[in-house]
Amino acid sequence: MTPTVASMFNLLTEPWIPVRWVPSARCDEPPGRVGLRSVLVNAHRIQQLAPPHPHVHAALLRNLYALTARVTELDEQGPARDWLERRDEVIDAGQLPAAAVDAYLARFHDRFFLYDEDGGRPWMQDPRLARQCDPHNTAGVNKLIMTRPSGNNHAWFRHGSDSTPDLPSSADAALHLLTWHYYGPSGRCSSREVNGVKSASTTAGPLRTALSYHPEGATLFETLLAGLVQPSSVVRREADLCPWEWEQLPDPEKVPDAPTGPCARLTACSQHAVLLVPGGEKGEVAADAYITWAYREGRIPRDDPYLIWQISQQGNRYPRPADSQRALWRDVDALLAHRVSDSDGSQPPLVFETADGLWPHLRVRALGFEQEGQAKNVQFVEAATPPILGKEEQLRPSSRQEVARLRQLGERYGRRLDRAVRRAYRTYVDDKKSDAGAWSADAAARYWPAAEREFWDRFRQLQRRNSAGQDDSAADASLDADATRSAFLRLAERAYDTVTERAGMTLRGAQAVSDARIELYGGPRRR
Repeated sequence: MTPTVASMFNLLTEPWIPVRWVPSARCDEPPGRVGLRSVLVNAHRIQQLAPPHPHVHAALLRNLYALTARVTELDEQGPARDWLERRDEVIDAGQLPAAAVDAYLARFHDRFFLYDEDGGRPWMQDPRLARQCDPHNTAGVNKLIMTRPSGNNHAWFRHGSDSTPDLPSSADAALHLLTWHYYGPSGRCSSREVNGVKSASTTAGPLRTALSYHPEGATLFETLLAGLVQPSSVVRREADLCPWEWEQLPDPEKVPDAPTGPCARLTACSQHAVLLVPGGEKGEVAADAYITWAYREGRIPRDDPYLIWQISQQGNRYPRPADSQRALWRDVDALLAHRVSDSDGSQPPLVFETADGLWPHLRVRALGFEQEGQAKNVQFVEAATPPILGKEEQLRPSSRQEVARLRQLGERYGRRLDRAVRRAYRTYVDDKKSDAGAWSADAAARYWPAAEREFWDRFRQLQRRNSAGQDDSAADASLDADATRSAFLRLAERAYDTVTERAGMTLRGAQAVSDARIELYGGPRRR
């Protein structure tokens, strides 16, 4: 039987996931892209995933976490042995079990086709859209790729035309398919008709606007094992299903069920329904795409273990948003639960409860996409810390307040610097409502990178003192608060002097700069 065009691209074997191999593997000239099976079987030889954008990386990791939990049977607590002991056995083996990988993937082989024209179930897609959506008014591949303009939207990253789009390869289309399930916007979408009722509105994806944090090891194998979250004792794998494991597609008119375990929480929380249309002689490109709502009513609860959760003044729980202007060091105390009494009440990612201390070289990688809830995409966000999750890097409980204090001092003088340059500018131009954004941005660009270097230098000093076995009674002396305060103040003063130098060459400007300088030291004293 001659295979159809659509059935020729199976994600288990086709190369679509970009990877970076460990240096010792380069002599074999391994490929730059591999299929899902190769990623799992060779995870110990792969250094890390290498997708083009951080939000693609975050989406890929969540699906690989779920597959790793399945093939290692770490998707349940298990009645016989402790979950942590079973994870240690996998770690001691040094690689994921190839036989278990093959057995699991063979069971769901037909669910990993990217396209299917024969009434099957293409991976992470809803084939019903071909008849429930208007085939003459599809979303198109420009809509599928979030970095492209589509319709009447602004061109944020590149220009393009819906009439003559550049068709993405099937490998790239699979990556962008994933991002829609996690970062898809809310608002108007393609119309979908179910049981005679048309709707064209959807809610945002579970990671829209959020920044996620992942423990990262020396290899992808370490990263995947460190990223697994211990399931509760009530989780059962027959109920905790990934979308490709569903016997039937969910009813779009019913309120979606809340996920019952880690695998569903990682892969089955999408608010969007997508269907790709193959193109080319062998299905090597995606020619079109349907993108619409997955559920007419209700929203799947957001409960992701890789997010920092904050509490609003109204008591609502929300993830810390991705901010391209906020450096990762400012989240370190929240990541490791280094809190003091006046903290903002943030909850660190749940994954660090089981990842902390697993390997001596574990660090944290932050991945996200600064966006608005609907159409606007601003900037990608990606950063990595030095090793802060290893056994040698663990801080004493009494040292955790010092890390929070260190971060607070760095942020304090950043805020004071911003107030100072804004006041100086507005006084200089004699307009209290004037926009001081140019001076503020210049000062921030000078201060925050220097403050980041200062933070990590002093953070490493805390680590060295801790590893030397310093007694907890000397904890108060571990962080020299006065020296730290003076160091950040000097950085703020240097940035302030540089930004205001030219204005200070005039009498009026010198007076404005001199008067506003007091903001660096806390502002005028109140009587």
